[in-house]
Amino acid sequence: MYALLRPILLNTDPEKAHEITLSLLEKSQKIGATSLLYEQLELPTACMGLNFRNPIGLAAGLDKNGEYIDALSALGFGYLEIGTVTPKPQEGNPKPRLFRIEKEKAIINRMGFNNKGVDYLVEQVKNSHYSGILGINIGKNASTPVENALDDYLYCLERVYPFASYITVNISSPNTKNLRDLQSGDALTHLLDGLKNRHSQLANQHQYYVPLVLKVAPDLDEEQIDFIAKELVNFDIDGLITTNTTLSRDGVQDYPTAKETGGLSGSPLSVLSTQVLNQFAERLPETVALIGVGGIDSGQRAVNKLEAGASLVQLYSGLIYEGPGLIYDCVESIEQHRLKYSQA
Repeated sequence: MYALLRPILLNTDPEKAHEITLSLLEKSQKIGATSLLYEQLELPTACMGLNFRNPIGLAAGLDKNGEYIDALSALGFGYLEIGTVTPKPQEGNPKPRLFRIEKEKAIINRMGFNNKGVDYLVEQVKNSHYSGILGINIGKNASTPVENALDDYLYCLERVYPFASYITVNISSPNTKNLRDLQSGDALTHLLDGLKNRHSQLANQHQYYVPLVLKVAPDLDEEQIDFIAKELVNFDIDGLITTNTTLSRDGVQDYPTAKETGGLSGSPLSVLSTQVLNQFAERLPETVALIGVGGIDSGQRAVNKLEAGASLVQLYSGLIYEGPGLIYDCVESIEQHRLKYSQA
């Protein structure tokens, strides 16, 4: 079905196409058509004390407000991550803010955490029927000074804790001014210290533990990677998502669209994001789970993430160009990869 829709969607304004796709998916799910087209794929994977149906997840950004949880879960994902959500609703950056480079299977976005606020997202989660693993990705409002960012993250952490299987702290979007400053030095130490203290209190209060995950950018040098890795261990952070979008234009620099500001995702990000994943894998103990995202548009590229050290992977841009069949391809490739190594 996606093969028929793809040419139409790729000739529609990207943000409008996004809305149309989700609306059609929701309607399909409500009449039971999605479950006929896509099977629930079983490849059990244990990670962060959680049991995932399969290791292929939806990356944050596609369903920022948690409005399509039931519809997306019917596609065969092993888990979903919704958000990024902020304390207060915000419009995000001015339109146009989403651009395709179709020949390279790439996307540039400068969305700017457009969302309806954390309280709205929580209501959507409460009203959904999904019982699988649900990650909730939290961020700060654009109007909040970066030196006060911890306040926004704590506000979101407290509200999503009872409803999340794991919580991702997003400090790596290039589209919120100064947000990436939180990846370095005293700013990161202060943020993780404050978050972990409140996280421990929430675990005691609710009498169960929700893993805490950090999401970082691919545009990190060796010194930054060293520092982040040490802080993850120091503060007992459960997982790391590598990576968000890149400011680099390698692979697309000759296209006019490359001049647009924002983060680049899709196929050109694959090598860089996998390299950063591997660099973290070399520095981190197995107690810190790694989730690979960035440039996965085939089953082999999902396997590449596992070979670089990931336990789980996430899809987003690849879905736009390849459709939901990519989920099946990734699960099948990883299953064959596991079988190969179990027989070796």
